[in-house]
Amino acid sequence: MNWKTITSAIVLCAAAGTASAVGSLADVTVYDRAQGRTLPVYQHEGRHYVVGKPGNEYQIRVRNRSGADILTVMSVDGVNVVSGETADWSQTGYVLGRYQGFDVKGWRKSMERTAAFFFTEHENSYAARTGRPDHVGVIGVAMFRKKTEPEAFIPRERLSDARREAAGAGVGTEGNAPRAGAADSVAGPRPAPAPQAAEKSTALGTGHGRSEASRVTYTRFERATALPEEVIAIHYDTYNNLVAMGVIRAPQIARPMPFPGQFVPDPR
Repeated sequence: MNWKTITSAIVLCAAAGTASAVGSLADVTVYDRAQGRTLPVYQHEGRHYVVGKPGNEYQIRVRNRSGADILTVMSVDGVNVVSGETADWSQTGYVLGRYQGFDVKGWRKSMERTAAFFFTEHENSYAARTGRPDHVGVIGVAMFRKKTEPEAFIPRERLSDARREAAGAGVGTEGNAPRAGAADSVAGPRPAPAPQAAEKSTALGTGHGRSEASRVTYTRFERATALPEEVIAIHYDTYNNLVAMGVIRAPQIARPMPFPGQFVPDPR
C-alpha cells in the first residue's frame, strides 16, 4: 500500500463518524445560528446526535429532495413545533414544494411570528416548563407524500365555456389555497398555548426564545398514507455529555513518562 492510499484511508475513517444531513426523502440538518455553521451529526448505536451549546440559538433546516410536495410534521423535545401539542405524526406541519427548503427557527406562535429555538438547561426547556419533560433532547421530522388523484378524461367539446376556462387555468378539484411559497405553508389548525409547569434535570433542552417575524400561509394537503414515508430523529446534548455516553471519542491526552529514553540527547 503506497502513501497516497494510506492517507486516503485515514481521511475516510476520520470522516465516517460524522455527517451534516440526515434523511432520504428530505435532508434534515441543525444549524447553530450563533456559530454560523451546520452542526456535524454523529452516529452511535443506530442513533444520530449533534452537540448543542447552551445559550446558542439554532434552527432546523429541511430540504425536500423529491419532485413533489411533502408534509413535514416536526417536533422538538416531544412537542409539535407548530401547534404546541404533545407530538404525534398525525398532526399539523409544514408543506414543502419539490426541491424546496425551509428553515424552522422556532415555535410557531401565529401565522406571522415564532419564538426562537435555543439550547438551554433541561429545566428551562419549553417542554419541561409545560409539564412534558420525558422526551427532552430530540428533534423529530415525520414526512408524508401528497396523495395524487387519477385524472378523468372528458372530451373538450363537452365542457362548458366556464369549465374550459377553469381547466385551462389549472384549477384543482379541491380548489386553490393562497400560499406565499410551498415552504411557507402550514397544513392544519392554528397553534394553541400550552399550560405551564416545571421539571429539573441536567440534560440539554430547547427553550422558548425571542419573538421573530416568520410569515406562513395555510394550504391543503391530503396525505398519501396514514403512516409517514420517513421519520428522522436527531438527538442532541452537550459535548461533555456526549463524550460520557460514548457518542464522541474524546481526544487522547498525552501523559508524561518517567523513563522515555536511555541517554541524554544534545539540546536543539
